[in-house]
Amino acid sequence: MIEIFDKIFKIPELRKRIFFTILILGVCRVGTHVTIPGVDQQVLLGAFDQVKNSFLGLYNIFTGGAFSKATIFALGIMPYISVSIIIQLLGSVSPYFQRLQKEGEDGRRKITQITRVGTVAVSAMQAAGVGTLLANNLALDIQGKVVQNPDAFFHFTTIITLVTGTIFLMWLGEQITERGIGNGISLIITIGIIDMLPNALLEEGNLISTQLRTPLTVVILAILLVVITGITVALTQAVRKIPTQRVQAAAKGGNVFDAKNSYIPLKVTTAGVMPIIFAQSIIVIPGTLASFFPNSEIMVSISQSFAYTSFWYHGTSALLIIFFTYFYTAIAFNPSEVADNMKRQGVFVPGVKPGKPTADFIDGVLSKITLPGSVFLAMIAILPYFVQVGVRVISPNESEVSPNFAAFFGGTSLLILVGVALDTVQQIESHLLMKKYDGLTKVGRIRGRRE
Repeated sequence: MIEIFDKIFKIPELRKRIFFTILILGVCRVGTHVTIPGVDQQVLLGAFDQVKNSFLGLYNIFTGGAFSKATIFALGIMPYISVSIIIQLLGSVSPYFQRLQKEGEDGRRKITQITRVGTVAVSAMQAAGVGTLLANNLALDIQGKVVQNPDAFFHFTTIITLVTGTIFLMWLGEQITERGIGNGISLIITIGIIDMLPNALLEEGNLISTQLRTPLTVVILAILLVVITGITVALTQAVRKIPTQRVQAAAKGGNVFDAKNSYIPLKVTTAGVMPIIFAQSIIVIPGTLASFFPNSEIMVSISQSFAYTSFWYHGTSALLIIFFTYFYTAIAFNPSEVADNMKRQGVFVPGVKPGKPTADFIDGVLSKITLPGSVFLAMIAILPYFVQVGVRVISPNESEVSPNFAAFFGGTSLLILVGVALDTVQQIESHLLMKKYDGLTKVGRIRGRRE
């Protein structure tokens, strides 16, 4: 490991990129501790204990805890991601965005501009909503006031502060992507998730000191975390290779003289973490609505039926994840477009006719591998809850695993961490290989850079 780090820091450009990335990420974390003027942070943190399983709690995860503290980065980078997802979805149904996607660099530049403008608009709307929620104590019956003086000036400064914070984060993410290492936007989310780990470990440490957690359980949890992470990495990297051939003709006479073999890599988890985000955004709606109507018996009853500890919550969440996996895969990967490109380039799948038969064949293979991928995502999504309560079921004398620590055993947190880590390692490895060094690992190199 020391030898590997020595190789990394021997390359001036790579060393500069790594230090620049660390510096920018440090700036991002500083901003998560600067509270919006006029907000009582202690009252707000107490209120968030009641909404941790609602949409607000889910949003707080992606902001690295900044939302629960009402800091200048309370909106995080999520408005930018939301607009990016919307534009990506429009790219599959809107002729205008489809045309932009095919215009190369000019099209990408226009899409980037539209994304930035959309981010400002979405941030402004969300900031106005956050200001209203804070002024109304998150619509909860809590002691004290989150905002001591919720006047028009508070709403104005809140909107300006939060929008500026989001735009600044977006700019920092772009700087990391351009001048640092890894995908800047993804790294900002990842560092926020990692920031929650020390508090999670501290909570587990307090349980050990109070004899509510035995050392054997700690060892088992550590082994389980390593195993789950390893399985997640393996399935995230898993691909189904469809063999292809490209036939070339001689310059004279048109006689075939060469056939190059290759393959189309279809990922088992093409949709990535998006199905879990979509499903959790929907499944927390009952609890979110109930928080706005605390006196409605119907809403409270629905909210209890879809509470985090109920069967309906996890069962419905699993079904939604499977559905959104197929839905998002169909949007992200177009077999017809792939088949048309293959036909134009003289590439074909052995034993399959070019054109529509090839598209149908690829679509059939993709549908088959998407099923185990969707089931895997569903299992990963609900695993943190079973880890959280599993200890208490097996050993009644021990306390449950804290929700913050259980989140690292699956769900969006683990998938984001694994995905971003793999992407960053691939970029570091590419720099090493360009300088004729070995990759980060001598065997089992990250798939995609080796082939």
